Amino acid sequence: MRVEEPTSSFRARQERLRALMETHHLQLLLVTNLVNVRYLTGFTGSAGVLLLGLREGWLWVDPRYTLQAGEQAVGVEVIEERKGILPGTSKWIGKNEVRELAFESASLTCAQFDQLREKARGNIQFKPAGDLIEELRVVKDRGEIEAIRAAGKLSAEVFAEILPHVRRGIKENDLAAEIEYRMRRNGAEGAAFETIIASGPRAAFPHARPSSKALEESELVIFDLGAIVSGYAADMTRTVFLGQPSRRLLKLYSAVIKAQAGAVQVVHDSASAGEIDSAARRILARHGFSRYFTHSTGHGVGLEIHERPRLGKGETTCLRSGSVVTVEPGVYLKGLGGIRIEDTVLVGPQGPEILTPAPKDKWVIS
Repeated sequence: MRVEEPTSSFRARQERLRALMETHHLQLLLVTNLVNVRYLTGFTGSAGVLLLGLREGWLWVDPRYTLQAGEQAVGVEVIEERKGILPGTSKWIGKNEVRELAFESASLTCAQFDQLREKARGNIQFKPAGDLIEELRVVKDRGEIEAIRAAGKLSAEVFAEILPHVRRGIKENDLAAEIEYRMRRNGAEGAAFETIIASGPRAAFPHARPSSKALEESELVIFDLGAIVSGYAADMTRTVFLGQPSRRLLKLYSAVIKAQAGAVQVVHDSASAGEIDSAARRILARHGFSRYFTHSTGHGVGLEIHERPRLGKGETTCLRSGSVVTVEPGVYLKGLGGIRIEDTVLVGPQGPEILTPAPKDKWVIS
């Protein structure tokens, strides 16, 4: 399964970045974060350095990726470098008498920066560029949204396929392996993260890794999974119970379902990230369970499984149409387990659109 992005999308992203560069008085931007290189050019190799100017762009790769970059990279000149990509880029910068250079301080190590400064030579003024590209990535274009929508649909389909296999005696590891196998078989590039299967008391750990533990009677089981399609991730969580839930568990599950639905309703253009978090917490507090909600309500999703914005307490970032976020309230009780419900949600022009359409009502497996 693949959602093709038109070359015009990459050119448009480069032009939006150039407009930001002009606003911030940046003539050249060195891009070393490979996720950002992919976002801007379409190049998916594991090594490459992009230098973007206000009118031109250059992509340095080693010989392993020359042909691939020639086919994938849009809007830039591909330069093959046999003696180290960053040293080659640095020499080009020095040779062309660059006087000012912006760089991604979050992805360039101290050792790489020293190497850059040494090899480039000359009287160059280096400027940290901040998070210009990450800010652009907050709002997805049509191709990105279609890829995430496809990843969400595939994730929901795989969860539906795996439910009949959820039974007493099966191991968490086996369920996780089966989920990731089915993702690839159904057309995904792979899993967006290590699939989480946590049962019984282990379900009280929000990010438990699957273990050799076997599922048992009267246990909660958390499934946190997501597929990658065309480089873009989806993220969803569902919780099931083996046996007949107690009245307390029914109340817990109902509270989380209501909290998640209430928070999703707040996902719209101009809503602040903190508002969404507050909506989930208010509903859980109304039911007396807010103290068991120990993490933020969600995060952005795209080329990376965790992107901007963060949906947490006090976050003032406002969502914009085209943003994609998760909404995932949960409650976790030591010795009992946990309940989390999560969807990937698009901030659409008509309101929120759930991109992970797996049912939430069929949670009791008797």
